[in-house]
Amino acid sequence: MSVPAMSPAEVRQHAAFTAMMWALSYPGRPQRLPASGLAAFALLGETLIDLETGFFTPDAGLAAALARTGGRALPPARAPYQLYPRLDDAGLAQLALAPRGSHLDPDQSATLLLGCSFGEGPAVTLMGPGVARAITLRVGGLPAGLWELRRTAAYPLGWDILLVDGDQLVGLPRTTAAEVR
Repeated sequence: MSVPAMSPAEVRQHAAFTAMMWALSYPGRPQRLPASGLAAFALLGETLIDLETGFFTPDAGLAAALARTGGRALPPARAPYQLYPRLDDAGLAQLALAPRGSHLDPDQSATLLLGCSFGEGPAVTLMGPGVARAITLRVGGLPAGLWELRRTAAYPLGWDILLVDGDQLVGLPRTTAAEVR
């Protein structure tokens, strides 16, 4: 049986998809991406977004790159994928509008991709499915209000979050409890 060869772009998107899958399956365990910085956000967006999905990002350059996927730019209250390479307090106000799903359709929540700095900032302890023993990460570069905002949505509502630092990716599915210390 012959298998068609993947193009270089397909190889990168496959690697990004695999990293996201493992990151959300094993919260708190860093996964490596085949790109870094803003290019990592563009690659993740290209992997997730297509003609049938929408996105929001406050970053104009990233928005232009994501528009090439055929996905629609949407306001924060309607976008299923939201990418914040740098999240500040103004961005946090926009992020607060992101869909959290409903009890009838919890899958209508947004997936958030947030730039951060691992090894800096407050200690965040993760517990829940996919975490055999509590994992503590230091996550900097995010507004303190993010953690409180995340806590306001009781499961099954909430966001799946992918934290990106350089070429490192860590998943925080909505099933994972995150306690800031």
